[in-house]
Amino acid sequence: MSSDSQPNNPLHGIKLATILEELTEKYSWEDLAGQVDINCFKSNPSIKSSLKFLRRTPWAREKVEHLYLQSFKK
Repeated sequence: MSSDSQPNNPLHGIKLATILEELTEKYSWEDLAGQVDINCFKSNPSIKSSLKFLRRTPWAREKVEHLYLQSFKK
């Protein structure tokens, strides 16, 4: 798959783990929970548990990706 296959997708090539790591460096888990209301950010938050949840929950992943784009617009 070439990088030209999704020229309009600003998240193309960015791993979900990278998105979460960068967001948790910029925001606390508490801040993230305030911006994206999901339990994996509120109760015992970790990158691993959040990745597991977000991979299975498309609506939540979309919200996290949207927050990432707003936070790190190039």
